[in-house]
Amino acid sequence: MLVRAARTEDLPALLQLALEAGSGLTSLPASDERLGRRLQTVAASFAGELPAADADYLFVLEDEHGQVVGTSGVLAAAGLREPWYSYRMGLTVTASRELSVYRQQPTLFLTNDLTGASALCSLYLSLPHRHSVNGRLLSKARFIHMAEFATDFAPRVIAEMRGLSDRQGRSPFWDSLGQHFFRMDFAHADYLTGTGSKAFIAEMMPKFPLYACFLSQEARDAMGRVHPDSEPALAMLTEEGLQYQGYIDIFDGGITIEAPPGQIRSIRESQQLVLAVGTPGDEAQTYLVHNRGRADCRITAAPGRIAAGTLVVAAQTAELLRVRAGTPVRAVALVGGPGVADPYAVAAP
Repeated sequence: MLVRAARTEDLPALLQLALEAGSGLTSLPASDERLGRRLQTVAASFAGELPAADADYLFVLEDEHGQVVGTSGVLAAAGLREPWYSYRMGLTVTASRELSVYRQQPTLFLTNDLTGASALCSLYLSLPHRHSVNGRLLSKARFIHMAEFATDFAPRVIAEMRGLSDRQGRSPFWDSLGQHFFRMDFAHADYLTGTGSKAFIAEMMPKFPLYACFLSQEARDAMGRVHPDSEPALAMLTEEGLQYQGYIDIFDGGITIEAPPGQIRSIRESQQLVLAVGTPGDEAQTYLVHNRGRADCRITAAPGRIAAGTLVVAAQTAELLRVRAGTPVRAVALVGGPGVADPYAVAAP
């Protein structure tokens, strides 16, 4: 399996993946026009032609037949062209000694605190390929690319996790809050955010603090929760060092997790090595390997062994990366500790 930069000719495959993903993956809308424009931006980003405010890095996962079966992406600096909104979970305390009253009220504050952060997005893996190490490869390929081109990204990395919604596209958080300011259901609002209307919608929502007690119990229960489909992605990102710091999505209440790049394991522990072709041997472990290309970046997960500043891999791994022995590569162990199972490894149907 191979991760590479998305190209304009990937449009039909990406559209099919967007249709499979359904509502919730707002950064990958099922729109020919929107995806086509995004792929043009992606090409210019990988070519180093755009400032961070506009740069959008979208990766695709190819199977052994060259078919695109997954995506992952990262915005270099979110919110520098239009506001990036989040709710910060806070606490309001009211008390009266005379009345013997003391109340703590969870409170939502609309903020732009996460402006300028590099935002992970567009993670989706086709169900038949959710096995082996494919999920980790697709998700963590972004980190090793960020390690190689560190100056292209921000000193804060965030990931908005999809919040709770049912199969009919109903979100309890939206139904209790957002729909009172927009006469539309969550599925429609979700689509609009994917076509670039998120800031406009956010600006129509109330700016003053909101007491969570005014929301329905179902909405309060959804705050800070993650959609079951996003739990594998959350597990991988928290394994890498990203943490919840009290921010939730303004539409579905899903959490945002974050970390400085230096605290993300695959970035922190990655190293430049010289590629050697041979037999990794019985002591080999699975490495994430980047060919150090920008527009022609190629990333894979394969058995390898570090020896005297070299990474020994099989010949087919070198061929997949399109590098030869003696070429510098960037590599990091795919998993940080022994005995950690891949949370995205589900049996293919």
